Amino acid sequence: MANMLQEQFKHRSNEEERVTMSVTENVVDAEQYLIKDEPYYEPVGKELALYESAYDVRMPMMIKGPTGCGKSRFVEHMAWKLGKPLITVACNEDMTASDLVGRFLLDKDGTKWQDGPLTTAARMGAICYLDEIVEARQDTTVVIHPLTDHRRSLPLDKKGELIQAHPDFQLVISYNPGYQSLMKDLKQSTKQRFGAMDFDYPEEKIEINIVAKESGVDPVIAEKLVHIAHRARNLKGHGLDEGISTRLLVYAGQLIAKGVPPLDACSMTMVTPLTDDPDMRDTLNAAVETFFG
Repeated sequence: MANMLQEQFKHRSNEEERVTMSVTENVVDAEQYLIKDEPYYEPVGKELALYESAYDVRMPMMIKGPTGCGKSRFVEHMAWKLGKPLITVACNEDMTASDLVGRFLLDKDGTKWQDGPLTTAARMGAICYLDEIVEARQDTTVVIHPLTDHRRSLPLDKKGELIQAHPDFQLVISYNPGYQSLMKDLKQSTKQRFGAMDFDYPEEKIEINIVAKESGVDPVIAEKLVHIAHRARNLKGHGLDEGISTRLLVYAGQLIAKGVPPLDACSMTMVTPLTDDPDMRDTLNAAVETFFG
């Protein structure tokens, strides 16, 4: 009888040790998600103060704006400013709820639970940024609902666990309204859980400063690039799905700063990526030649 009790105790100790090891393996170091260096961001309005106020009350935030206008850079800058870890997820149509919350995995010791990025952020008190949320299926995005109301909780149904979000946790989502459709849009039940901020391309003077700072080109060159972008943006809906983004202007400036001829740099970064239509390319190239020909 004594030997049987000893064996049971030994077996129980081994099981507890394995459980402890499994939990230890899932602990994530928050330091790796901290942004060490200040990301350059040029404010265009009251967005910094408004976001800080939203974070103070842990309001979930929705950032809307065209591609390449600074949405992700803004979130990075705010995470750095607040001194909080940032976990970013690039959403896509193949993403499942398990990709966000976690799943059981097999290893040499059997089955182990692996937290997904949303669960990791909720546990550690990070800012979780779901980039281009409308790309994900609607049946996937509903998993964020309990985290974005008064409950601030995340049920892990497969694991039988209910996580209460860390006091520092905040959820931020972003998307481009220009890509919305009936098949790619957020439900009202999702939208109305967030505060929202509209982003757009900066006004001319600010955008020139951004391009010059980020690319290293002379402000005179940056001004020409911005003027080309303004002409292209007027073509949105008239042959172009989207105008030239600030990001592409920075790419062009970086090439020019490296000695690439402006016509070639602009063609490579501001014309070819935007369209395959020959007539539209001719129109854009004509705008480039107006300033750099």
